[in-house]
Amino acid sequence: MAKLKIVKVGDDVLRKECRPVDKITPRVLTLLDDMAETMRAAGGVGLAAPQVGVLRRIVVIECEEGELIELINPKIIAYSGENEGLEGCLSLPGQWGIVTRPMHVTVRAMNRHGEIVDYTGSDLLARAFCHELDHLDGKLYPDVAERMLSPEEIKEIERD
Repeated sequence: MAKLKIVKVGDDVLRKECRPVDKITPRVLTLLDDMAETMRAAGGVGLAAPQVGVLRRIVVIECEEGELIELINPKIIAYSGENEGLEGCLSLPGQWGIVTRPMHVTVRAMNRHGEIVDYTGSDLLARAFCHELDHLDGKLYPDVAERMLSPEEIKEIERD
């Protein structure tokens, strides 16, 4: 496994739509492993392939330690409720915003074995599903944020 470079805001790759994965190859499996290592090393809960410069529909999420979710060609198939909360992003270091997302989300995706699997999450996991899948379509959370936090508000959060 290798730690990859995380692309930062301003890089055009973050605004491009990703292509689907046609078949699971050793390269895809290596990318999944490297993305998980990169996300963990950076202290994130999710990472999408464009954040490491790869325009493929691949996402890794780990809201609970040891519960890694790998999503290939994910699609949101159901959602309900509403949850307003704080969001940040490994590609926008030091920035935070208030974003309203669904409270419950179900995603259908292929796993590393090529099987179609449904994952349902609430709260943080639902937020992570939405946030990471937005990356696959070239969207960043400030695009949907009600507001971005001021430097003073961020300092207050970092103290807590």
